[in-house]
Amino acid sequence: MRKPRDYDAELKALGDKARQLKARRTSQLGELVVATGADALTSEELAGALIAIAATAEPAKREAWRKRGAAFFSGERALEPEQHRPGAGSEPRRPAAEPGGHEPARSEQGTT
Repeated sequence: MRKPRDYDAELKALGDKARQLKARRTSQLGELVVATGADALTSEELAGALIAIAATAEPAKREAWRKRGAAFFSGERALEPEQHRPGAGSEPRRPAAEPGGHEPARSEQGTT
C-alpha cells in the first residue's frame, strides 16, 4: 500500500523555499545598488530613475542600458567619465586645479 502524501508539509516547504528566494533576490538587488555606486543617490532619486527606466519602451534606450549592464557584469565597467563617482574608478581621483589655472604636480605614488 502507498504512503499518503503530506500536502501540508510540501506546501510549507515550497513556501519556505519561496521566502528564501525572495530574501536572496532582495539581498542581491541591494548588493547591485552598492556595486554600481547608486547607493550615493537618495532613495527618491533612485526610485525615480528606476520608475523612468521601467516605463521606457524605447528599444534603442533599453538596448543601450542592456549593453552597459552586460559590460558591468563582465568587468568592463563601461561608464562615461562624468558618471564615475569619487573613488570608484581604478585610477585615483586627481585634485582640482590650483588657483591661477595650474594643476598640482602629480606624485609618482598611485600612477601606473
